[in-house]
Amino acid sequence: MSGGLYTWTRLGHPMASRGVSPLVGVLCLLVVTVALAATVVVTVPVGSVPEHTVATFDAAADPTGEIRVTHTGGDVIDPETLDIRIRVEGEPLAEQPPVPFFSARGFESAPTGAFNSAAATAWRAGETASFRTAGTNAPPIDPGDTVTIRLYADDYNIAELEVTA
Repeated sequence: MSGGLYTWTRLGHPMASRGVSPLVGVLCLLVVTVALAATVVVTVPVGSVPEHTVATFDAAADPTGEIRVTHTGGDVIDPETLDIRIRVEGEPLAEQPPVPFFSARGFESAPTGAFNSAAATAWRAGETASFRTAGTNAPPIDPGDTVTIRLYADDYNIAELEVTA
């Protein structure tokens, strides 16, 4: 049949060659859509990654109850963001130091460095801060005890130090 309304293919079905075009068009649109979505995901940040304090420390504890922490390197630390937790032989102190402080229950007054609210401005590398637990704070630090000191800045754990008294 020539000049007819339908085009016949080798298979004998009308419009079989036209049925491929819409399928190719849909597949092309799908590929373009996926490519655009991937580009948007790569260029638009989902959320910001918080920047945390990075610093190194050294510590010492002795049976008199004195705990010293030296900032040995890294970021400057704002004492107002600092939190410290002490454990003796795995048991937390009954009273934890409210850093920075001057006089606090469970501690002798006049901590030094960044732990002292009157002196604390910024804790820089090379500076040591210390405090002494009072005899009323438990458990006591005995010779040979393991003392664990955890430092937090803005509720982010920046160091865990373990020393022997």
